[in-house]
Amino acid sequence: MLRFLFVLVLLAVAIYLLVRVFQERSAAGGTGRGLTGPRRPQGPRRPQRPRIIAPDDDEDFLRDLDRKRRNPEDPD
Repeated sequence: MLRFLFVLVLLAVAIYLLVRVFQERSAAGGTGRGLTGPRRPQGPRRPQRPRIIAPDDDEDFLRDLDRKRRNPEDPD
C-alpha cells in the first residue's frame, strides 16, 4: 500500500510539473508545439497601421465640440 501511494505521489508531481511547463511556455509566447522542436526565429515586425479613432474617442474633436457648444457665434 505504501509503495502504491509513493508511485501515486510521484505521478502527481510529474503531471504538475508538466502542466507548469506548458503554462509558462504559453505565457511567454511559446510556439505551442510542445516541449520539443526549435522555436522559429521572429522576423522583422511589420509596421502597424495607425489605429482609427472614433470621434467620441478623439480628445481634440470633443474639445472642439464643447467650445462650439459654449460659443455658437464663433465660426471656427
